[in-house]
Amino acid sequence: MKKKAVIYVHGKGGNAEEAEHYKMLFPNCEVIGFDYVSQTPWEAIQEFTNFFDDITANFSSIILIANSIGAFFAMYAVSEAKIEKAYFISPIVSMEKLIADMMLWAGVTEADLIEKGIIETAFGETLSWEYLSWVQNHPISWSVPTSILYGSKDHLQSLETIKTFAANNGSDLTIMENGEHWFHTEEQMAFLDDWITR
Repeated sequence: MKKKAVIYVHGKGGNAEEAEHYKMLFPNCEVIGFDYVSQTPWEAIQEFTNFFDDITANFSSIILIANSIGAFFAMYAVSEAKIEKAYFISPIVSMEKLIADMMLWAGVTEADLIEKGIIETAFGETLSWEYLSWVQNHPISWSVPTSILYGSKDHLQSLETIKTFAANNGSDLTIMENGEHWFHTEEQMAFLDDWITR
């Protein structure tokens, strides 16, 4: 019987080496970090599909662990793949809401964005009309059994947004009080490890 694989998909600014952390949590699986280069969901559909097709050919089943925007890309790209279970850490589940929030923070209207196409913000994010209109026209469809870990101090997606997504998709939701969008402190990682193994 072919072995089970755990595929780890990092968030923005992350890398495939982060997958090393999960090897101890899944000692009977091959843990593989995916170092993707896609910046948009339409790029991710192509890149993720090719990667997952190669992996699924060699393993009996797949567990997906995806972080932040990595989870967002995965929901577009691999919803049809043979994934047994998904673990989402601080997932972006509504990019439309996140872009709307960033427009608010930057004082940018939809009319501004349509006119200029691309607007650089003071907080380092690029707002794009192409990106916003794409996500508006391509709603996520995700039916893989999924557990979500969310920090109560996550500044990118509101608890209400996460709860709505979880309810609509039948996902389990675990909230870490005082957890942040980026799980990285010793306490946060201990909480994450406990969540994923129980």
